[in-house]
Order: sequence, then structure tokens, then C-alpha cells
Amino acid sequence: MKMRARLIYNPTSGHETMLRNVGEILNILEQAGYEASAFQTTAEKMSAAKEAQRAAKEGFDLIVAAGGDGTINEVVNGIAPLKHRPKMGIIPAGTTNDYARALRIPRENPIDAAKVILKGQTVKMDIGQANDKYFMNIAGGGFLTELTYDVPSDFKSVLGYLAYVVKGAEMLPRIKPVDLHIQFDDGEYDGQASMFLLGLTNSIGGFEQIAPDASLDDGNFALIVVKSSNPVEVIKLMGMVLNGGRHVNDPNIIYTKTRKVVAKVKHG
Repeated sequence: MKMRARLIYNPTSGHETMLRNVGEILNILEQAGYEASAFQTTAEKMSAAKEAQRAAKEGFDLIVAAGGDGTINEVVNGIAPLKHRPKMGIIPAGTTNDYARALRIPRENPIDAAKVILKGQTVKMDIGQANDKYFMNIAGGGFLTELTYDVPSDFKSVLGYLAYVVKGAEMLPRIKPVDLHIQFDDGEYDGQASMFLLGLTNSIGGFEQIAPDASLDDGNFALIVVKSSNPVEVIKLMGMVLNGGRHVNDPNIIYTKTRKVVAKVKHG
């Protein structure tokens, strides 16, 4: 029986680049030995996750997520809870494409990314779980989380990665710390923080040195807590990120590897 592949793609990702390339990508999947079909995501909440789960339960051998990091993360959430997890392919077509960057998958041309599937190589990857949700690259709270949600889609389409830089600069004066209690393998922190995040790869928001020694398959998160909320300090830390990841030794930063994290934001 011929293997089956399901392409799940976001039609609005990357200047609508996927709409122009769906046919050729399906041809490449056919060349790789699959009976290939496609699903276009919709405005329905978690449509990519629902389709990924449906395809996995129907016994598809390969699910290919094509779009930005959000689309890829949705597909992960669709298949992660299942006993039968088909192989997963990634075709990056978003703004920052962090996961593809970490995997060294071609990010400029979706056809080049699709051709990687022809090689038939697979790798095992870590995923994280936060309560009942899964993530494949980053989870966190504070300034970075607000930045991710505050950048409009059309702004990202026009400016790409620079949209995050522009919006981040605009938000700096509004950074407010939260009272945080966080436990990790080697200790705990109880105090104020403007941001905390868990990274599974070294590429977060287009910055490749935020978690410089993060590994895709070691079973650990890279935990980063930014204690300072002073805009001048935050700008300095971002400069250190861009300059080889030297921020990890700054006294305003907690940086450690851990398998488990319990974080609570204290109110009042």
C-alpha cells in the first residue's frame, strides 16, 4: 500500500508564498513515494491542529506543516497527544521561522525546503508541554510574549523580522515587571522579572544566541529569566544577545538548563 502524506499549509504566510507553490510541493511529495494531498488552514481556531490530528488518526504516514512557527506549533499540538505519531516535515514560510532555522532547513524558498523530504532523513526532536498545551520552540511570559502577540500580521508581512525590532523598541518604555516564583532543577527564584522563557532551540524570535547552548534533543529546556525591567538595561542585554550570547553571564539574567519548570506569577 502506498504511503500517504498530508500537506497542511497556511495560505497567508510569507507574502502568500505557499499559495504559489502548493502544486509543486505536492509533486515533490509524490516523487518521495507518497500519495500526497493538501489542506489549507482556515480562520477557525486551531484548524491546523484539528486537521493534523484527523490525518494522524486516519493513518497518514507523513504530515508536512507549511507556514510560520505558529502553524508548525499547531500541527505539533494536533499530533503530540496521540499514540500514533506520523513523521512530520516542515516547510518554513513565516516571518522568523525559528524552528527551521535551528534545523538548518532552507528558509528562503519553500521548494528547497520540500526537497529535503526527498532525502528521507529523520531526526528525533524534543517538544515541551505546558499544562495541556505542547510547544516545539519556546514558551514563556512577560515582555517577549506580549511582543509576539502585539505585532500585527500585516506589519510582519511588510517588514518581516524587523517588525519585531520596531515593535520591541516601541514597547520598551511600557515594560513592567511581575512578581515571579519559579522552580527549576537546580534551584528557584522568587522576585521581580520582566520576562521568562523556556527555549528548546537556540533561535528565538530570529535571535540565534538567546539560548546559545540549547539542544534540540537533550531532554532539557534552556531557562532564561530577565530580572531587570529598566529599558536601558533591556537594550544593553539585547546588544549582548547580538554580540555572541554574552548576556548569559549578566547578573540581571538567570540562565540554566532544566528538565522541568514550575512558574507562578504572584498577584497583589
